[in-house]
Amino acid sequence: MKNVLGIINLHENEELLKDITRQRPLAAVPFGGRFRLIDFILSNMVNSGIHTVGIIVKQQYRSLMDHLRSGKEWDLARKRDGIFLLPPPDHIHYSNSIYKGDLEHFHNQIDFLHRCSQDYVLIAASHILYNFNFSGAYRAHLESRADITVLYKEEQPRPGKFFSLATQVSVDEAGWVTDMEVSPGKIAGGKIGLEAFIMSKELLLRIIGDCVARGEFDLTKEGIIKNIRRYKIRGFRFGGYMAKISSIPDYYRANMELLQRDVWQELFKAGPIYTKVKDEAPAKYGAQAAVSNSLVSNGCVIEGQVENSLLFRGVRVRKGARIRNSIVMQKGDIGVNAELENVICDKDVIITDGKRLAGDKNYVMVIAKGMIV
Repeated sequence: MKNVLGIINLHENEELLKDITRQRPLAAVPFGGRFRLIDFILSNMVNSGIHTVGIIVKQQYRSLMDHLRSGKEWDLARKRDGIFLLPPPDHIHYSNSIYKGDLEHFHNQIDFLHRCSQDYVLIAASHILYNFNFSGAYRAHLESRADITVLYKEEQPRPGKFFSLATQVSVDEAGWVTDMEVSPGKIAGGKIGLEAFIMSKELLLRIIGDCVARGEFDLTKEGIIKNIRRYKIRGFRFGGYMAKISSIPDYYRANMELLQRDVWQELFKAGPIYTKVKDEAPAKYGAQAAVSNSLVSNGCVIEGQVENSLLFRGVRVRKGARIRNSIVMQKGDIGVNAELENVICDKDVIITDGKRLAGDKNYVMVIAKGMIV
């Protein structure tokens, strides 16, 4: 797929995730003990043979820059091609102008698109997690001679499993997309769009120009769905595990699903997921430590009890502390005899001795980054 330009579109709806995105973009939110959300789609692109990746960023992207650095961990630190952060228009930074939509951003980076030598583009989001090599979808796109290929996942309705702000896709027996709908509510199942599109660069440039000229700035709604009768749009079914992060319950559920062996293997074994390297000592367990069905990362020191939980790098669980059904991000410190149940602790949170915090499995408690409780 050397002839494909990867574009990671971070124009993502973070309205229901403000508790963990106040100081970072959604793409930079920690996930699964040692990763960031962007690691998954970026690794998918690299594993598919894509060597040029442009990242459409919005605001507060310092933490994302710190995580990605030169792109070395993804083999994108190159003299030619590599990784490119594409910042928003200047007026978004220095005035109170409203950010109209992702096509405004694409239009602002039109020179970058023209300068890239690839003839095709793969546009994808960071908040939908899956492990997939796009080579098969790209070949199918070329063979079908479609204008646009839309990736989707067919989900069976399951109790308690919903997809917020999802795109539903309708496909006929021949595999052509007949309808798409961006739902503002919750979807229990069906064909869920992965918000990943393959098309020629020439077509993308045409969509950008046509939409901006008409004052339309949403790629999915106005660039693709509105033109569903104009373009030949092909559906490509993805059959593996997928998690969509559009709300705090989505984020909590996706992390907790990693404690299931089959989910963990499907998300991480299909292809390597790369991330920023941090050299830390293995986790240390004290004489009174008791850990069950949990994911514990390097650098942790555990002297208490941990059950059905995820501990990120460098977490300290002191004597008598109990953690159940919770997520504790980097450098968290859980004090002596403290208790957490159904709680998400952001980075650098300190829970002092004896405190008890409890949420509900359907409405978890979130402790903001750097808080002392």
